[in-house]
Amino acid sequence: MAPAFDSQTITVLPLLFRPANFIEPSIGNVGRSLIIGGVLVAIVLFFFLLDWRTAFISFASIPLSLLAAVIVLDRYGVWLNTLTLGGFAIAIGVVVDDAIIDVENILRRVRENLTRFQPRPLFEVVLAASLEVRSAVVYATFIVALVFFPILTMTGVQGKLFTPLATAFILALLASLAVALTVTPALCLAMLSRSKPHEEPRYVRWMKERHRRWLNVLSLHPRKLIGVALVMVLAAIATLPFFGGEFLPEFREGHFIIHMAAIPGTSLEESLALGDKVTKELLMNPHIRSVSQQAGRAENGEDTWGTHYSELDVDLKPLSGDEAEGVMGEIRDALAKFPGLTFRVLPFLAERMEETLSGTTAQVVINIFGDDLEVLDEKAGEVRQVLAGIRGAADVQTESIAGSPQMMVKLRPARLTQFGFLPVDVLEGIQTAYQGTDVAQVYEGNRVFDVTVILDEGSRRAPEDIGALLLRNSEGLRMPLHELAEVYPATGRYVVAHEGARRRQQVTCNVAGRDMASFVREMKKQIAAKIAFPPGVYPIFAGSGLVQSVAKRELLLHSAIAGIGIVLLLSIVFGNPRNLLLVLVNLPFALIGGVLAVFATGGSLSLGSLVGFVTLFGITTRNSIMMISHFEHLVKEEGMTWGLEAAIRGASERLLPILMTALVTALGLLPLAIGAGEAGREIEGPMAIVILGGLLTSTVLNLVVLPTLALRYGRFDSKP
Repeated sequence: MAPAFDSQTITVLPLLFRPANFIEPSIGNVGRSLIIGGVLVAIVLFFFLLDWRTAFISFASIPLSLLAAVIVLDRYGVWLNTLTLGGFAIAIGVVVDDAIIDVENILRRVRENLTRFQPRPLFEVVLAASLEVRSAVVYATFIVALVFFPILTMTGVQGKLFTPLATAFILALLASLAVALTVTPALCLAMLSRSKPHEEPRYVRWMKERHRRWLNVLSLHPRKLIGVALVMVLAAIATLPFFGGEFLPEFREGHFIIHMAAIPGTSLEESLALGDKVTKELLMNPHIRSVSQQAGRAENGEDTWGTHYSELDVDLKPLSGDEAEGVMGEIRDALAKFPGLTFRVLPFLAERMEETLSGTTAQVVINIFGDDLEVLDEKAGEVRQVLAGIRGAADVQTESIAGSPQMMVKLRPARLTQFGFLPVDVLEGIQTAYQGTDVAQVYEGNRVFDVTVILDEGSRRAPEDIGALLLRNSEGLRMPLHELAEVYPATGRYVVAHEGARRRQQVTCNVAGRDMASFVREMKKQIAAKIAFPPGVYPIFAGSGLVQSVAKRELLLHSAIAGIGIVLLLSIVFGNPRNLLLVLVNLPFALIGGVLAVFATGGSLSLGSLVGFVTLFGITTRNSIMMISHFEHLVKEEGMTWGLEAAIRGASERLLPILMTALVTALGLLPLAIGAGEAGREIEGPMAIVILGGLLTSTVLNLVVLPTLALRYGRFDSKP
């Protein structure tokens, strides 16, 4: 292509608009998060097990599970991208949980077997230890997978974004279950048979001793403990309505689209000249690498913009997340120096999403419907004035502004009759002169060219000469147009928008410096209070603010359906309804940490944060299932009498696997949470932050409060 461009003196700038500038760093950032998370998980495994063999057995589930998931994705034609890699990055700490539970229980039973007077064969010990936790592991894994049902069923843009992530997570999770049920016991049998298992580390014994002491003390004050936990849960729930919200976080793609509009009727040459001035001003910003302008529209293009409209592509230099966050404000400050021009600034990917959601490239859209154009313009002006006064409103614009310069031709019927001109002949003559009429075709080989009759460009560029246009009637009489019609300048519209067979005026804006949810609430409140719409005229709100509420309702509804399925599944695992409720108690424990994490990171709930809460509830349920099921095992299989001794022993024996699964999950998510503002982590970052916070509180309360609640309210005897 280069020689062809050179021969036509066309200069190609390959970096002018290159989506790969966003895609490549995004995949790289998520890939690094995946690798760093895997390394941290390996360190945690070795720290708690202090034995390279058992750590290797547990860690082996990560590559095996991810590889199996990749094979399935490839089989169905799904590519690895930032979303599927993000699903793997979130799952990297979760896929090892099943193996950890299995390995830890096998290791503990092998140690106990060595203390017996007559040790059993290693095969029997490994098989029995694996079967001991198998039921709880299977049900817990299926519950975590079921939690992702609401994410898989999301529709619209949000479904396109989150479905690949959820699919990758579920496939990796199910693969990890298969590995834990087959490969993990086999590796334990093969590797632990060669030498005695390493003794339990001293610091692990110290932690278990401290844990037992705390439980002994806390079991004496169950009401106080329950009261404190209940207050924390109610406080977390009470803060939720005060959080802000947004549909999706801002993508760090390093590219902005600036929509520039002058007064309707501005010529193409003048638009290019204005764009050149704006470009020079923008290039003074050290963070901007290039600016290009596209003015007007293609002759057969789908858009209806006039020559007064331009789009400027602004490409940024490589920046960190914090630096990129402030560039949009700097761009708006630079554009404020050009009065008379209106601008709209959005990242490229966000703009495409907004256009898909509402049909326009803005975050907030108010469509005003009616029949009278004058009334629509009046109400659109009032709405625009209200929007401009709301904190956070940016790039406030009206869709179709009256004032496009026009030359009006009003025929004089009496004069037409007097001189023998037909109205259709006059109109066709004007059309031929200024728009052109095809009169013939010319053939050159197998190519066909239309022959068009039109005035020369110089004559068409002078509007005041329209009245001098000579017209001829059927008898050959020639007369200027101004003798047959009134010709005068006027103002009009370059477009009249319609939707649903009704006339529409549209007011749009973007939101900067505050969350979308609170802005939309304030906007609706002020418009309802300050603007009275006459009969037949009404507003309809659109944009990402409305889509966010729809997506939230959809997610909550599907989560409720999944919740019913989870309760039914738990009822199979735990026949006693009290024990089932004890498992569900961990959900509000997780809510506390998730809410604190959102508050610590700005107090804004995006759709990714809500998906994080859904994911968190599934992950934390696993530890509750393992704790309650072990209590049942001690009573029903080992013959212990349910009481303080059984509760403390069960909690102590589950301390290590619960801590390990929580830590490996948290550290696997840590790189995503720390780099939440970097390219590629915008969606997964808020999810990781919520899950991290929830894991912290749910793990602590699960180890401290849940045994106390089980001691007081649990039923673990063999009788129903």
